[in-house]
Amino acid sequence: MNEKNQEDLLDRQLREAAPYIEDGGFTARVLGQLPAPRRRGQSLRPVILVGMSLLASALAYVLSDGGRFVVVGMVRLTVLPSVWIFLFALGTGILVMAGGLLAAMSKTSQLQS
Repeated sequence: MNEKNQEDLLDRQLREAAPYIEDGGFTARVLGQLPAPRRRGQSLRPVILVGMSLLASALAYVLSDGGRFVVVGMVRLTVLPSVWIFLFALGTGILVMAGGLLAAMSKTSQLQS
């Protein structure tokens, strides 16, 4: 029996084994006196994250001489032999495929357990 099914079985057995003890309405009175749950407002976390990302992107653009490194990289790629570009693309594709295969195998092993 795998671990998840065993936990479900134990949880169900514990719930069935513990009968409700009549308390004369005590639980209902205590729950009625508890304050209502507060609704939290929206967090500023996403706004801060997007703002800092934009700031970092702008700073990187300015410090990199206006993105000149992208143009230089493209020029370097155009002078490479076609065989090297093909081998680089093939190797990258194999790595991505292997990563996807590992992720799929990991997911199926999690679903089986």
